[in-house]
Amino acid sequence: MNRLASWPRSTAATSPALPGFAPSLSPRVFLLRHALWPLLAWLALSLLSMGLGGDFWLADRFYAWQGGQWSLQNAFLTEHVIHRFGRDASTAAWIGVFAFWLFARSRPALAPWRRPLAYLLLSTLIAIVLASGLKSLTNMDCPWDLTRYGGSREFFGLFDARPAALKRGVCFPAGHASAGYAWVALYFFFLMVRPRLRWAGLATGLGIGLLFGFSQQLRGAHFLSHDVWTLAISWFVALALYLAMARREAPAAVRDAVPLLGGAGR
Repeated sequence: MNRLASWPRSTAATSPALPGFAPSLSPRVFLLRHALWPLLAWLALSLLSMGLGGDFWLADRFYAWQGGQWSLQNAFLTEHVIHRFGRDASTAAWIGVFAFWLFARSRPALAPWRRPLAYLLLSTLIAIVLASGLKSLTNMDCPWDLTRYGGSREFFGLFDARPAALKRGVCFPAGHASAGYAWVALYFFFLMVRPRLRWAGLATGLGIGLLFGFSQQLRGAHFLSHDVWTLAISWFVALALYLAMARREAPAAVRDAVPLLGGAGR
């Protein structure tokens, strides 16, 4: 049964349930676990990697380990298998989900799967497009572009003034890693259809994203912070879309309990 369309009954009128969870879990607790804690983790990792030099600390070691060069930049495993094939495999997976959604639209028995599949398609697509689009606006360089790692450019941080004559940087956040991290939306997808599998879905998205991101860091294409921001984008896109769709399907009592989405308490 479609979890978005059949909300669990709450035994406590003051604590309406969110889909896929026990009736005692209120929307505020859901937001605490799925929004506040991830936000704090993102801020802490951003501070560690960008503010306290974690990016350079890790990249320095990758660079030294490869003999003072990015010897894995064009390696078969990192460039052809993980980068190119991995990107194509993610695209093929999205097309497969789209094909299943089309098939479900023609089969009444699969009607409960239509909205969750549509959610998964939209969430992954938005996350990838948003991460890739931001790269052209943030104007930051890849490690391999920097003089510190054999390149020709000085480093400029996210909020530093960049010389107008310097060619634009298009490396932040990590675009390739978004093809993996976007699939953290599987957590919420399974929350709708098979709640017990939600952690497996989350592990899948995190695992693929880590593989893509770590490979790109070994190639000198990205710093750690680039992947941290891509993961944050993917997670919060997935969460926001899930909440928007869930609230639309929820009873009025539940909608009113989520003021962040425009319910009571405005």
